[in-house]
Amino acid sequence: MRLIVFDCDGTLVDSQHAIIATMTAAFAEIGQPAPGADAIRDLIGLSLEETAAQLWPDAGISDHAQLIDIYRRLFFEQRKRATAPDPLYPHAEMVLRDLSAQGYLLGVATGKSRRGLDAVLASHNLQDLFITLQTADVHPGKPNPAMLHQAMAEAGVTVEDTLMLGDTSFDMAMAVNAGVKPIGVAWGYHSGDALVTAGAQVVLDDFPGLIAWMTDFWPQSEAETEPWLEP
Repeated sequence: MRLIVFDCDGTLVDSQHAIIATMTAAFAEIGQPAPGADAIRDLIGLSLEETAAQLWPDAGISDHAQLIDIYRRLFFEQRKRATAPDPLYPHAEMVLRDLSAQGYLLGVATGKSRRGLDAVLASHNLQDLFITLQTADVHPGKPNPAMLHQAMAEAGVTVEDTLMLGDTSFDMAMAVNAGVKPIGVAWGYHSGDALVTAGAQVVLDDFPGLIAWMTDFWPQSEAETEPWLEP
């Protein structure tokens, strides 16, 4: 059994516009100048606690907690008003369903809350594809390896049979810390160079490239691909 764990924001869905707009509005509501869009985008993937601490370093824990509460409220208000969900990246659903049909186990490890992740998966009817969902509201945030450790435990696989696919250096560092194979994607929020520096073994240009790469990295025997040939 082989497990592929995906990041969500910047890897499965392009959510940067909603996240940046909501964080900017949260700072405005609390009466503080908002960081620039690039500063917010660079931190997508971290837990909200770590994001608040980095975006507002001079504030205390109580101020960070207030900012997070406002952000969460505004984000879900925005989601209710949205006419369409954050878009999946091209070919994402096709590749996910192809991998699942081939027998790969799929999971998610994200800086989102479970409520937020469930909403994303439901908006694209992807709930049936993932056997393990790990979120930062019940684990330490990236790059702590706890989410990947739990994902592997739930899937019943070893580090040798696990990949982590993500768009940020936080994803790659988490994979390295967990001992699994870090696979970067070029369509997200961190540069390819940053991903390689953080440990990515390869940086894919598009979703179909994942299947092509895995064919070389995890070659299947004839009996695995054509079980009717088994004696």
